[in-house]
Amino acid sequence: MYKAGDLKKGLKLEIDGEPYVIEEFEFSKPGKGQALYRCRMRNMISGNRFDRTYRSGDSFKPAALEERKMTYLYNDGHFYTFMDQGTYEQHQLTAEQLGDDVHFLMDNLEVAVLLFRDRPIGVTLPNFVVLKVARADPAARGDTATNVTKLAVMENGYELQVPAFVAEGEKIQIDTRTGAYVTRVK
Repeated sequence: MYKAGDLKKGLKLEIDGEPYVIEEFEFSKPGKGQALYRCRMRNMISGNRFDRTYRSGDSFKPAALEERKMTYLYNDGHFYTFMDQGTYEQHQLTAEQLGDDVHFLMDNLEVAVLLFRDRPIGVTLPNFVVLKVARADPAARGDTATNVTKLAVMENGYELQVPAFVAEGEKIQIDTRTGAYVTRVK
């Protein structure tokens, strides 16, 4: 069992028989009274989000999730298909179930698919992925001396801020936990 003090972003809980993940977390301690833990949670099956406030004495059941190594195969427009590396069985997830993780999926990417009662409900991505820059404005002269960033569009349509020296056609490493630029890859 988790205590309210254990709550943090990314923690997976089981509430009313369904798995939830904490997407945002805020702690506050009013002058008098108990500490408050405000959470924005997402239902890992339906994708619905809601806000809830807990007090310091509350406890929570961890979500009983199983992780299996799978390979991302393709998107048919409605479902994202993954193949179990051991059994070659295919599982499908919707964009709502994947959330922001959908921006980092590439063909043949190895991920850990989360199963709740043998039903796929989400993925755990590797911490870093490498994507090719499909479109980026050229750097302006003199921008290299400061911390100037510009908008870049990746090969899969994901947009992020990159340093001014990143050019179109280069590959860059992206942190999947934050969605931020890490470094250029040669």
